[in-house]
Amino acid sequence: MVNRNNYLWVKNFLRYLEEIIGLSEKSVSRYWFHLRHLLVWADETLLTDASRIRPVFQAYVMDLPGKSGRARLADERQSRIVETAKRFFEWAKIHSPDDFRKITPAWIDTLRLRKTGDNKSEHEFVTLDEIQQLVNLQIPSNNLALQRDRAAAGMLFLSGMRASAFSSAPIKAFDLEKGCVYQWPKELGVDTKNGKKATTYLLPIPELGKVVEEWDRYVRSALPLTSLWYAPIKNEWGEHELSMDEPGKNRNLALNKRLRLLFQAAGLEYKSAHKFRHGHAVYGLQHAQTMADYKAVSMNLMHEDIRTTDGIYACLVKMRLRPGLPGCNPPRVSGPAISLKSIFEIYPMMNWPLQCKLLLSDLQYDKSEPPVIGGTGSTMCICDIDICDPRVVLHHVQAGVTQK
Repeated sequence: MVNRNNYLWVKNFLRYLEEIIGLSEKSVSRYWFHLRHLLVWADETLLTDASRIRPVFQAYVMDLPGKSGRARLADERQSRIVETAKRFFEWAKIHSPDDFRKITPAWIDTLRLRKTGDNKSEHEFVTLDEIQQLVNLQIPSNNLALQRDRAAAGMLFLSGMRASAFSSAPIKAFDLEKGCVYQWPKELGVDTKNGKKATTYLLPIPELGKVVEEWDRYVRSALPLTSLWYAPIKNEWGEHELSMDEPGKNRNLALNKRLRLLFQAAGLEYKSAHKFRHGHAVYGLQHAQTMADYKAVSMNLMHEDIRTTDGIYACLVKMRLRPGLPGCNPPRVSGPAISLKSIFEIYPMMNWPLQCKLLLSDLQYDKSEPPVIGGTGSTMCICDIDICDPRVVLHHVQAGVTQK
């Protein structure tokens, strides 16, 4: 049985998110969905004594059964549940310090899923090769639905949009001439996460843009601009035609079902719409040569903080930057000299194993000499330096960094 005090604390937290933080009703309901697991786990024990409950919350979440007979919940869902619980305790520690005095910051920090070794999905993303195979798929002219899905795959990769935003965006939200997408919830009805508003930009990949432009011209000629870009399609006796009908609330789920058919037609292993977003981010970060480039990718993903981008995609990009692998050698870059000290002052909390590769992209280092911050045309040689701890790099700076 759920403890009443626990229920009231959680409800106060949800009210805080809605009234103070300004989250949308949909976002708050998502938090409530995740926090119900916390209430069931605690049962009659007060959440103020959560550190004494066994099994620990992370282990409890990892054993939750999944949908459709799956052994357990998807990895992403598990992470969201644990992260939501962590945010609740951080809030409770600040707003009810006397009640939650037994909950220490050290214990709150333990609220994270341990790596199991078989957590494949968190490392999955749609690669450039895969998206090229999808958009180059030959589709019969009478199969309008699959043509739409092919264009959707291209747009998902180019834009990095979330499935819910993409599947709810009207035609006028896309401006291919300017290469941008107006992800505006109130003005255009785009269902963005937490109701955020932003104008985002498409990756400049002509091969993918061609398929997207063809579909864009088609829907603009057949439907009003207020209709969905990923338009519903009527299928009557094998004849496909675009529809202006109001789509269902779970349009993003329908998108994933259609993508599964597209992957099957291309002979590829299925990846969800969110893996296109991962692919967009990895491609962008791989081609980032300056801090401004990295920040631009983060803003395009509509992340509040660059640390969010780093925390989610560091491992993915790092996998692609391993030296010695074909096509993963450090690129040659051009740009002005870099001030290491200013980087640490501005970005003190970053994940340095990845960020140093990107931010210090013109670093030259000879183990027998102090590091040199280079200028135009220098080569990235980060793997010669232990950069897992920013203090190591600061040591080199203090030892004497010379400028070209």
